[in-house]
Amino acid sequence: MTLRLAIAGAGGRMGRTLIEAVLAAPELALAAALELPASPTLGQDAGAGLGRATGVRVAADIDAALAASDVLIDFTRPEGTMRHLAVCQRLGVAAVVGTTGLGAAQQAALAQVAQDIPLVFAPNMSVGVNLMIRLLEIAARTLPEGYDVEIIEAHHRHKVDAPSGTALRLGEAVAGALGRDLRECAVFAREGVTGEREPSTIGFATVRAGDIVGEHTVMFAGVGERLEITHKASSRMTFVQGALRAARFLEGRAPGLYDMADVLGLRSE
Repeated sequence: MTLRLAIAGAGGRMGRTLIEAVLAAPELALAAALELPASPTLGQDAGAGLGRATGVRVAADIDAALAASDVLIDFTRPEGTMRHLAVCQRLGVAAVVGTTGLGAAQQAALAQVAQDIPLVFAPNMSVGVNLMIRLLEIAARTLPEGYDVEIIEAHHRHKVDAPSGTALRLGEAVAGALGRDLRECAVFAREGVTGEREPSTIGFATVRAGDIVGEHTVMFAGVGERLEITHKASSRMTFVQGALRAARFLEGRAPGLYDMADVLGLRSE
């Protein structure tokens, strides 16, 4: 059975890469390509940026797009994602969400939507990053005392949120393994005379420059040694392949909120 996919943000960098990957997968079909009403790509063939004709036009009608689809893949902005998910919920269309920068209220609303449809939400769809999360949990439990934790992330100049959703997820994994609440122990900025480092804190540092796709390092720094676990993405295709894997996972799945640990079989016991 062919799985019909709708791609939100079809005119953006991730959208074009998603369309390219869908067209290359014989068991998947591009059913719809969504963009904002003001987008210059509106009305164009969804494969125009790839030099291919797909027969699918970029459109702004969310209802029409999702009515023809089995799964929506959305890597857009929080406000747009929530509009799309409201229609998914009403029409019973599954969704894969990789949008970052969702606030607490939006994440709560996302969980409500997942009561009616199967939904995979992950701030990073990369297989490597999600394996990294499990490795960090093991490292944190093994190094519970005497090691300072710092998270350094780098992305391209166009990224609008900081720290990245992935960096926050990595911090949550470490904090959870250590029995801490990231909201209480995270340090996002240091300037001036800050005093000595509090041992229980988890520090974050952000780089925005050039065309960096995405790099994350978590450092456990002790006395006499330092352990660093790093993931570097060299292409958006790594996130795209993870998203397609998530879409396949949702086929026939019961309503619920899933993440990449579920998709990859990495769920902790």
